[in-house]
Amino acid sequence: MRTDNLSINLATVRQQWNLREAVEACARHGIMAVDPWRDQVAAIGLDESVRAIKDAGVRVTGYCRGGMFPAPDAAGRQAALDDNKRAIDEAAALGSECLVLVVGGLPKASRDMAEARKMVADGIAAVLPHARACKMPLAIEPLHPMYAADRACVNTLGQALDLCDLLGEGTGVAIDTYHVWWDPDLAAQIARAGKAKRILGYHICDWLVPTKDMLLDRGMMGDGVIDLPRVRGMIEKAGYTGHTEVEIFSAADWWKRPGDEVLRTCIERFNSVC
Repeated sequence: MRTDNLSINLATVRQQWNLREAVEACARHGIMAVDPWRDQVAAIGLDESVRAIKDAGVRVTGYCRGGMFPAPDAAGRQAALDDNKRAIDEAAALGSECLVLVVGGLPKASRDMAEARKMVADGIAAVLPHARACKMPLAIEPLHPMYAADRACVNTLGQALDLCDLLGEGTGVAIDTYHVWWDPDLAAQIARAGKAKRILGYHICDWLVPTKDMLLDRGMMGDGVIDLPRVRGMIEKAGYTGHTEVEIFSAADWWKRPGDEVLRTCIERFNSVC
C-alpha cells in the first residue's frame, strides 16, 4: 500500500510512544513524514528530538503548535508572542515545513469575539518578521465553531484566508477535515486557497456520530460522516500536492490500541478511504 504521500501527526500515537519511538515506528511502517507536538519535543528535549528525526530519516511536515494569542492584559499578550517566537525557533531546528497556529479564543472573562480576532491578527503580525527571518511559514488552522470560545476564534477557511490576505508573505492555512467539513463554502474557499498558493497542510480524520467528547473523540477515516474523497477532490483540484496528515485524538479508542495497529490502520484507510 502507498505511504509516500502520508504523514502522521504524532498526536495520533501520543499515548503509545514518545517522540523517538513514534518516528522510529513510522519509519518501520514506511511512513516517512511526521508532525510532532511541542510537548512531545519538550519531553525528550529539542536536541534529542532533532537527532531522532534525523536518525529515522523522516520529514517534518508541520509542527504543532503556535498561537493562543488573545489574553486579558498586555503582559499575557507579550508572553504569547515570546512563546510563539520560541515555537518558530523549535520548528526551524526540527526542519519543519511550517508551524501550525491554533490561534486562541476569548480572553478570560471576555465576550468580545471581534476584539479576540483583532488580538489574533495583531499577534501573528508581531511574530511574522521573526518567522520570515527563520524561513518558517505560519499555517493558520481554522477550528470548528465549537472551539470558538476557548481554542480558536478563527473558525472558517474563509476567515483564515482573510488573515493571510491581510498579513501577506509567510502565512498560509492548514486545512483539517475535522474542522471544516461542515462549511457550505468549503469548495470555493479551498479553490481560493489553492489559487493563492496558501495550502500549507492537509489533515484528515473523521467525524463520529455521536461525538462523545469535543476534543478527544475523533474518528479513524471511514468510521464517520465526512465525505473524505469529495474533500480530497477539492484539495487536488486546488493544486495541492503535499502530504496528507492523519491527526486523530481518540482517548477512548485509538489511543488505547497498540501503536503498530494504529499505524497499520492509518495506512489501510489512507489507501482505501481517502
